[in-house]
Amino acid sequence: MLKALTLDAPRECERIVSFIRQEFERAGFSKGVLGVSGGVDSALVAALAARALGAPNVYAMILPYRTSNPQSEAHARMVIEWLGLPFEKFEITPMVEPLLQRDPTMDERRKGNVMARCRMIVLYDQSAAINGLVLGTSNRTETLLGYFTLHGDGAAAIKPIGHLYKCQVRQLARYVGVPEVIIEKAPSADLWAGQTDEGDLGFTYDEADQILYCLTEEGLGTAQIASLGFDIHVVEAVKRRMEATAFKRLPPPVLPQANR
Repeated sequence: MLKALTLDAPRECERIVSFIRQEFERAGFSKGVLGVSGGVDSALVAALAARALGAPNVYAMILPYRTSNPQSEAHARMVIEWLGLPFEKFEITPMVEPLLQRDPTMDERRKGNVMARCRMIVLYDQSAAINGLVLGTSNRTETLLGYFTLHGDGAAAIKPIGHLYKCQVRQLARYVGVPEVIIEKAPSADLWAGQTDEGDLGFTYDEADQILYCLTEEGLGTAQIASLGFDIHVVEAVKRRMEATAFKRLPPPVLPQANR
Protein backbone atom coordinates (compact mmCIF):
# COMPACT_ATOMS: atom_id res chain seq x y z
CA MET A 1 0.00 0.00 0.00
CA LEU A 2 1.24 3.48 -0.85
CA LYS A 3 2.62 5.29 2.19
CA ALA A 4 0.60 8.38 1.24
CA LEU A 5 -2.61 6.45 1.94
CA THR A 6 -1.63 5.83 5.57
CA LEU A 7 -4.02 7.80 7.75
CA ASP A 8 -3.32 9.77 10.93
CA ALA A 9 -6.42 8.18 12.47
CA PRO A 10 -6.77 10.28 15.67
CA ARG A 11 -6.42 13.52 13.70
CA GLU A 12 -8.81 12.38 10.98
CA CYS A 13 -11.39 11.24 13.50
CA GLU A 14 -11.41 14.66 15.14
CA ARG A 15 -11.53 16.41 11.76
CA ILE A 16 -14.59 14.46 10.65
CA VAL A 17 -16.39 14.77 13.97
CA SER A 18 -15.85 18.56 13.85
CA PHE A 19 -16.99 18.64 10.21
CA ILE A 20 -20.24 16.84 11.06
CA ARG A 21 -20.96 19.18 13.97
CA GLN A 22 -20.19 22.30 11.94
CA GLU A 23 -22.31 21.26 8.96
CA PHE A 24 -25.28 20.29 11.11
CA GLU A 25 -25.07 23.55 13.05
CA ARG A 26 -24.74 25.50 9.80
CA ALA A 27 -27.88 23.84 8.43
CA GLY A 28 -29.78 24.22 11.70
CA PHE A 29 -30.21 20.52 12.51
CA SER A 30 -29.20 18.35 15.45
CA LYS A 31 -30.30 14.88 14.32
CA GLY A 32 -29.14 12.56 11.57
CA VAL A 33 -30.42 9.40 9.91
CA LEU A 34 -28.51 6.76 7.96
CA GLY A 35 -28.94 3.29 6.58
CA VAL A 36 -26.82 0.81 8.52
CA SER A 37 -26.10 -2.02 6.13
CA GLY A 38 -23.73 -4.18 8.13
CA GLY A 39 -20.77 -2.94 6.08
CA VAL A 40 -17.71 -1.00 7.20
CA ASP A 41 -18.66 2.32 5.55
CA SER A 42 -22.01 2.73 7.30
CA ALA A 43 -20.55 1.41 10.56
CA LEU A 44 -17.83 4.06 10.48
CA VAL A 45 -20.23 6.88 9.62
CA ALA A 46 -22.57 5.77 12.41
CA ALA A 47 -19.69 5.79 14.91
CA LEU A 48 -18.43 9.21 13.84
CA ALA A 49 -21.94 10.69 13.81
CA ALA A 50 -22.60 9.31 17.30
CA ARG A 51 -19.46 11.09 18.53
CA ALA A 52 -20.44 14.32 16.81
CA LEU A 53 -24.16 14.46 17.57
CA GLY A 54 -24.65 12.04 20.45
CA ALA A 55 -25.95 8.51 19.92
CA PRO A 56 -29.61 9.36 20.73
CA ASN A 57 -29.56 11.86 17.83
CA VAL A 58 -28.38 9.35 15.22
CA TYR A 59 -31.30 7.31 13.87
CA ALA A 60 -30.27 4.07 12.18
CA MET A 61 -32.36 2.18 9.67
CA ILE A 62 -32.00 -1.44 8.56
CA LEU A 63 -33.49 -1.72 5.07
CA PRO A 64 -33.41 -5.33 3.83
CA TYR A 65 -34.83 -6.80 0.65
CA ARG A 66 -36.14 -10.37 0.62
CA THR A 67 -32.88 -11.70 -0.86
CA SER A 68 -30.61 -9.78 1.51
CA ASN A 69 -27.98 -11.81 3.31
CA PRO A 70 -29.10 -12.41 6.94
CA GLN A 71 -25.51 -11.76 8.00
CA SER A 72 -25.89 -8.15 6.82
CA GLU A 73 -28.72 -7.53 9.28
CA ALA A 74 -26.86 -9.33 12.05
CA HIS A 75 -23.83 -7.08 11.53
CA ALA A 76 -26.02 -3.98 11.31
CA ARG A 77 -27.61 -4.87 14.64
CA MET A 78 -24.15 -5.46 16.09
CA VAL A 79 -23.16 -1.88 15.18
CA ILE A 80 -26.43 -0.39 16.42
CA GLU A 81 -26.14 -2.20 19.77
CA TRP A 82 -22.44 -1.26 20.10
CA LEU A 83 -23.22 2.43 19.62
CA GLY A 84 -26.61 2.48 21.36
CA LEU A 85 -28.47 4.05 18.44
CA PRO A 86 -32.23 4.34 18.07
CA PHE A 87 -33.23 2.27 15.05
CA GLU A 88 -35.95 0.78 12.92
CA LYS A 89 -36.05 -2.15 10.52
CA PHE A 90 -38.07 -1.45 7.38
CA GLU A 91 -38.49 -4.15 4.73
CA ILE A 92 -38.25 -2.58 1.25
CA THR A 93 -39.55 -5.67 -0.60
CA PRO A 94 -43.15 -4.37 -0.88
CA MET A 95 -41.80 -1.14 -2.43
CA VAL A 96 -39.47 -2.88 -4.83
CA GLU A 97 -41.58 -5.78 -6.14
CA PRO A 98 -44.13 -3.78 -8.18
CA LEU A 99 -41.29 -2.11 -10.08
CA LEU A 100 -39.50 -5.38 -10.74
CA GLN A 101 -42.72 -7.05 -11.89
CA ARG A 102 -43.28 -4.22 -14.36
CA ASP A 103 -40.40 -5.53 -16.49
CA PRO A 104 -39.54 -9.25 -16.17
CA THR A 105 -36.44 -8.73 -18.34
CA MET A 106 -34.84 -6.36 -15.80
CA ASP A 107 -31.19 -7.26 -15.17
CA GLU A 108 -29.45 -7.30 -11.79
CA ARG A 109 -27.96 -3.84 -12.25
CA ARG A 110 -31.37 -2.26 -12.81
CA LYS A 111 -32.86 -4.20 -9.90
CA GLY A 112 -30.03 -3.00 -7.67
CA ASN A 113 -30.65 0.60 -8.68
CA VAL A 114 -34.34 0.24 -7.81
CA MET A 115 -33.45 -1.12 -4.37
CA ALA A 116 -30.90 1.62 -3.69
CA ARG A 117 -33.38 4.33 -4.64
CA CYS A 118 -36.18 2.80 -2.57
CA ARG A 119 -33.86 2.75 0.43
CA MET A 120 -33.07 6.43 -0.07
CA ILE A 121 -36.79 7.28 -0.29
CA VAL A 122 -37.20 5.73 3.16
CA LEU A 123 -34.17 7.54 4.59
CA TYR A 124 -35.27 10.94 3.32
CA ASP A 125 -38.80 10.40 4.61
CA GLN A 126 -37.40 9.43 8.00
CA SER A 127 -35.20 12.52 8.00
CA ALA A 128 -38.35 14.62 7.57
CA ALA A 129 -40.06 12.68 10.37
CA ILE A 130 -37.28 13.38 12.88
CA ASN A 131 -36.36 16.81 11.46
CA GLY A 132 -32.86 15.64 10.63
CA LEU A 133 -30.37 15.24 7.81
CA VAL A 134 -29.42 12.14 5.82
CA LEU A 135 -25.85 11.02 6.44
CA GLY A 136 -24.19 9.53 3.36
CA THR A 137 -21.86 6.54 3.59
CA SER A 138 -20.04 6.73 0.23
CA ASN A 139 -16.24 6.82 0.21
CA ARG A 140 -13.85 8.42 -2.28
CA THR A 141 -13.01 5.18 -4.06
CA GLU A 142 -16.66 4.41 -4.83
CA THR A 143 -17.26 7.97 -5.93
CA LEU A 144 -14.29 8.12 -8.31
CA LEU A 145 -15.26 4.77 -9.81
CA GLY A 146 -18.90 5.82 -10.16
CA TYR A 147 -19.80 2.77 -8.09
CA PHE A 148 -23.00 4.20 -6.65
CA THR A 149 -26.60 4.79 -7.70
CA LEU A 150 -27.60 8.33 -8.59
CA HIS A 151 -30.40 9.42 -6.24
CA GLY A 152 -29.83 6.16 -4.37
CA ASP A 153 -26.81 5.51 -2.15
CA GLY A 154 -25.14 8.49 -3.83
CA ALA A 155 -27.71 10.87 -2.30
CA ALA A 156 -27.12 12.55 1.06
CA ALA A 157 -27.16 15.88 2.86
CA ILE A 158 -23.60 15.33 4.11
CA LYS A 159 -20.89 12.79 3.22
CA PRO A 160 -18.56 12.45 6.23
CA ILE A 161 -16.21 9.89 4.64
CA GLY A 162 -16.52 11.02 1.03
CA HIS A 163 -12.86 12.09 1.00
CA LEU A 164 -11.46 8.78 2.30
CA TYR A 165 -10.23 5.92 0.13
CA LYS A 166 -11.51 2.46 1.06
CA CYS A 167 -8.24 1.47 2.72
CA GLN A 168 -8.43 4.64 4.82
CA VAL A 169 -12.01 3.81 5.79
CA ARG A 170 -10.74 0.51 7.18
CA GLN A 171 -7.91 2.23 9.05
CA LEU A 172 -10.26 4.72 10.69
CA ALA A 173 -12.84 2.03 11.41
CA ARG A 174 -10.26 0.11 13.40
CA TYR A 175 -9.33 3.24 15.32
CA VAL A 176 -12.92 3.99 16.39
CA GLY A 177 -13.59 0.35 17.31
CA VAL A 178 -15.77 -1.03 14.54
CA PRO A 179 -15.97 -4.82 15.06
CA GLU A 180 -13.21 -6.58 13.12
CA VAL A 181 -15.63 -9.07 11.54
CA ILE A 182 -17.26 -6.13 9.73
CA ILE A 183 -13.98 -4.55 8.65
CA GLU A 184 -12.59 -7.79 7.24
CA LYS A 185 -15.59 -9.15 5.33
CA ALA A 186 -15.88 -8.80 1.56
CA PRO A 187 -17.51 -5.44 0.72
CA SER A 188 -21.00 -5.82 -0.75
CA ALA A 189 -23.99 -3.59 -1.43
CA ASP A 190 -26.09 -6.74 -0.80
CA LEU A 191 -28.27 -6.04 -3.82
CA TRP A 192 -28.50 -9.67 -4.94
CA ALA A 193 -27.36 -13.07 -3.68
CA GLY A 194 -23.59 -13.49 -3.78
CA GLN A 195 -22.93 -9.94 -4.97
CA THR A 196 -19.62 -8.36 -3.97
CA ASP A 197 -18.19 -4.97 -4.87
CA GLU A 198 -14.87 -6.33 -6.08
CA GLY A 199 -16.61 -9.00 -8.15
CA ASP A 200 -18.62 -6.28 -9.90
CA LEU A 201 -15.61 -4.05 -10.46
CA GLY A 202 -13.18 -6.70 -11.68
CA PHE A 203 -10.33 -5.53 -9.43
CA THR A 204 -9.68 -5.14 -5.72
CA TYR A 205 -10.24 -2.03 -3.65
CA ASP A 206 -6.57 -2.07 -2.65
CA GLU A 207 -5.60 -1.89 -6.33
CA ALA A 208 -8.21 0.78 -7.05
CA ASP A 209 -7.20 2.96 -4.07
CA GLN A 210 -3.57 3.14 -5.11
CA ILE A 211 -4.24 3.58 -8.81
CA LEU A 212 -6.88 6.26 -8.22
CA TYR A 213 -4.54 8.10 -5.88
CA CYS A 214 -1.84 8.11 -8.55
CA LEU A 215 -4.30 9.24 -11.23
CA THR A 216 -5.92 12.03 -9.21
CA GLU A 217 -3.65 13.29 -6.44
CA GLU A 218 -0.39 12.61 -8.27
CA GLY A 219 -1.59 13.23 -11.84
CA LEU A 220 0.34 10.26 -13.22
CA GLY A 221 -0.38 8.58 -16.55
CA THR A 222 -1.19 4.90 -16.98
CA ALA A 223 2.32 3.94 -18.11
CA GLN A 224 3.88 5.74 -15.14
CA ILE A 225 1.54 3.96 -12.73
CA ALA A 226 2.23 0.60 -14.34
CA SER A 227 5.96 1.25 -13.88
CA LEU A 228 5.34 1.33 -10.13
CA GLY A 229 4.41 -2.34 -10.28
CA PHE A 230 0.71 -2.30 -11.14
CA ASP A 231 -0.81 -4.45 -13.89
CA ILE A 232 -1.28 -2.14 -16.89
CA HIS A 233 -4.62 -3.80 -17.70
CA VAL A 234 -5.94 -3.04 -14.22
CA VAL A 235 -4.65 0.53 -14.40
CA GLU A 236 -6.42 1.03 -17.72
CA ALA A 237 -9.63 -0.57 -16.39
CA VAL A 238 -9.67 1.77 -13.38
CA LYS A 239 -9.02 4.82 -15.54
CA ARG A 240 -11.71 3.82 -18.07
CA ARG A 241 -14.26 3.40 -15.32
CA MET A 242 -13.37 6.73 -13.74
CA GLU A 243 -13.67 8.54 -17.07
CA ALA A 244 -16.87 6.75 -18.13
CA THR A 245 -18.65 7.68 -14.87
CA ALA A 246 -17.47 11.30 -14.69
CA PHE A 247 -21.01 12.50 -15.42
CA LYS A 248 -22.21 10.95 -12.15
CA ARG A 249 -19.95 13.26 -10.14
CA LEU A 250 -21.23 16.47 -11.76
CA PRO A 251 -24.45 18.41 -11.19
CA PRO A 252 -26.95 18.08 -14.07
CA PRO A 253 -25.98 20.43 -16.91
CA VAL A 254 -28.12 23.56 -17.15
CA LEU A 255 -28.09 26.09 -19.97
CA PRO A 256 -27.11 29.63 -18.99
CA GLN A 257 -29.79 32.24 -19.47
CA ALA A 258 -29.94 33.51 -23.03
CA ASN A 259 -28.51 36.95 -23.75
CA ARG A 260 -31.25 39.53 -24.16
